[in-house]
Amino acid sequence: MTLRDRARAPSPTLSPAAERLAGVARDRDRPLPERLAALDALAAREVGDTALHRARGLERHLGLERLYLKYEGDNPTGTQKDRIAFAQARDALARGADAVALATCGNYGVAVALACRAAGLACRVYLPAGYHSERTGEMERLGADVARLPGTYEEVVTASSALAAEHGWYDANPGGANAELQLDAYAAVGGEIAAALHGHAPAAVAAPVSNGTLLAGTHRGLAAALPADALPRVIAGSSTRKNPIVESHRAGLAECRDLDPAAVRETAVNEPLINWHAFDGQTALDALRATGGGAHGISDRDLRDAAALVRRLEGYRVLPASTAGLVALLREHEAREGGLAEGRYVAVLTARD
Repeated sequence: MTLRDRARAPSPTLSPAAERLAGVARDRDRPLPERLAALDALAAREVGDTALHRARGLERHLGLERLYLKYEGDNPTGTQKDRIAFAQARDALARGADAVALATCGNYGVAVALACRAAGLACRVYLPAGYHSERTGEMERLGADVARLPGTYEEVVTASSALAAEHGWYDANPGGANAELQLDAYAAVGGEIAAALHGHAPAAVAAPVSNGTLLAGTHRGLAAALPADALPRVIAGSSTRKNPIVESHRAGLAECRDLDPAAVRETAVNEPLINWHAFDGQTALDALRATGGGAHGISDRDLRDAAALVRRLEGYRVLPASTAGLVALLREHEAREGGLAEGRYVAVLTARD
């Protein structure tokens, strides 16, 4: 089965100026502080500071007040994953690692492969054996060693972490010791939203959820940038009955409860969203509960329709799964008589098609 946890990014992936900085960062004969400074400068040029677009076409079509799209497809490999990939590569370089290991279904593997190439680190990527990502070739062209392991994505995370420990590689998998680093990297999304709105706090910010790291990190950034009494609601969207964060919130649970792995099935559309275990699910669920937020399961058909609508009315080519937050926000709008109250609303679009 060929799954679509992939985005399309233009080539070359980095600008000529960034490639020059990468040449410094990967030069093992240079002092470590000089290499780290070059990698920091590269990331500052290429990663984050993505567009926040006023979606007037969607506003008029949907009858929604002041809707903004935060377009993470602007990142080098076409998704928000570049934010955490470069943070992990920097941490690995600072700790003296020579190689980085991780599990992926596609997008994160390409992002880490790029970051490792820039930092002069070997990259070991593990995919679940049943997944045949269209991005595997990109990982290999960026210098990553790609292998497949049996089991689900969650099981391959565990296996790749064990291999990292066995061989002394840096473990870039989600959760555990990396949770705070990745949440801080995604906090920049919330900070950028607050800065771009020039002090006008949004009423709600919606994002797709899989492991929950993006939603939880965005909430952290918003909380750091805005007064406590102006903190927006956060809204989660994911595939119907296939994500523990959404299902736990909709059930009114205080703890994020794993799903039955046998009941979770991938499709070519929903794969980037689904999990039976969400590595940062509890932190994301806490953010939903703290802000009085909402969570919605979205069908494949609605994800495809939303991606087509975004392309037609706003000109963004996005993966259907990346519209899950936007569709969840629209569900909130439709559920209220007269629609959502006046305010500014933000939906994070996570991946370029």
